[in-house]
Amino acid sequence: MSFINYVTQIQIDFGAIQLLQQECARVGMKRPLIVTDAGVKAAGILQKALDALPGVAVAVYDQTPSNPTEAAVREATAMYKAQQCDGLIAVGGGSSIDCAKCVSIAVSHEGPLKTYATIEGGSLKITDKVAPIIAVPTTSGTGSEVARGAILIVDDGRKLGFHSWFIVPKAAICDPELTMGLPAGLTAATGMDAIAHCMETFMAAPFNPPADGIALDGLTRGWAHIERATQNGQDRDARLHMMSASMQGAMAFQKGLGCVHSLSHSLGGVNPKLHHGSLNAMFLPAVVRFNAAAESVQKERRMERMAYAMGLGEIQGAAAAAEAIAQAITAMNARLGLASGLAALGVEPAWFDAIIDGAMADHCHKTNPRLSTAQQYREMLEASM
Repeated sequence: MSFINYVTQIQIDFGAIQLLQQECARVGMKRPLIVTDAGVKAAGILQKALDALPGVAVAVYDQTPSNPTEAAVREATAMYKAQQCDGLIAVGGGSSIDCAKCVSIAVSHEGPLKTYATIEGGSLKITDKVAPIIAVPTTSGTGSEVARGAILIVDDGRKLGFHSWFIVPKAAICDPELTMGLPAGLTAATGMDAIAHCMETFMAAPFNPPADGIALDGLTRGWAHIERATQNGQDRDARLHMMSASMQGAMAFQKGLGCVHSLSHSLGGVNPKLHHGSLNAMFLPAVVRFNAAAESVQKERRMERMAYAMGLGEIQGAAAAAEAIAQAITAMNARLGLASGLAALGVEPAWFDAIIDGAMADHCHKTNPRLSTAQQYREMLEASM
C-alpha cells in the first residue's frame, strides 16, 4: 500500500522571507524560538528574519552544530521552555531545520530522543502535540523544509532518522536570495545533496508516480543549474532552480531513499565533521552502478530516464545508462571542485566495519531498489575511495 501526501504550504520567490510574520500569524505562533547557527548569524541572514518580525517576541538559539546533536536539542529545548515559546522558526540549512524538528518533539514528548527514532520503532510515538515549525532554508540541499524526517546524532553516537508527518513544517519559506552568499564549495556540496535525493527516490521501488515525476523534474533542474550556481553565486535564475530542485527532492523522498543515504548517514556518525552532501556525491556513482541490476529499475527504465533527464541522450539498457550516469557524476564532482573520493576526505578503510554496521541498520537501507549485503556495501565503499 502506497501512502501519498503533498505536503505543506510553500512560498517560493525572491523576497519571500518578508512573508515570515504573515506565516507566523497564520500558524498562530506568537512567541517563536528561532533555531539557527553561527554562520547564518554572521552572514546577516538571521537579522533579515528578525527584521521580518517587527513587534514579535522572539528568542534565538544560534548554536546548531553542522551535524545536529542531541546535546544541542537539549540546549534549545531549555531555552524554548524558559522563554515560554509557542513555536519554532528554523533559519538555516538542513542542520538547523532538523534540529528544530527534534526540538519540536523534545518540548512535547517525554524521554530520551532515541525513543522516537525510526529504527527504534519511534515514529508512531510522535504525536500531534509537537510544537509547530516554520522553515526558512538558506541552502539548496536537504529540502528538510518540506520533509517529514530529521537526522540527528543522539547521545550514544548514532546518526538516526526521525520520521513523522507531524514534524513537517507548517510553512516553508523558500527565498533563493538567502542562498546567494553561499560559498562555491557549499553550493556544490548542498546541490549534489539535492541531486542525490532526486536520483535515489526516483530509483526506489515503491509505487508513487507523483514522487517519480517531481523527482525527475527536480533532477533535470538541479543537473542543468548546479554548475552555474557554483561558478556564479549571484546567478538568480540558477539559484531559483537549485532551490526548487532541493525542495522537489524532499517532496519526493517520502517514497524512500537508498544505499547512498544509508552509507552517508552511517559515515556521518563515524566522523560528524564530514559534510553529508559531499558524501552523497562520493557514493552516487557506485550505488547507481549497483542499482542497475534491480528488477524494478530495469522494468521501469529508470536508468535510461535519468540519463535522458541529465542530458546524456537516449541510452539503451540499464547497465549502459548507469555507467554513463556514474561517469557523468564523477566528472561533475571534479568540475564542481568536490573531493575525488572518500580517501581525499580522510576516510580510512579501518572505518569500514563500523560504516557497514550502521548502513545495514539505517532506515534507508531497506528502501533501496536492490537490497545490499554487508559485502556489497564494502565493495561500494572500496569503489568510492
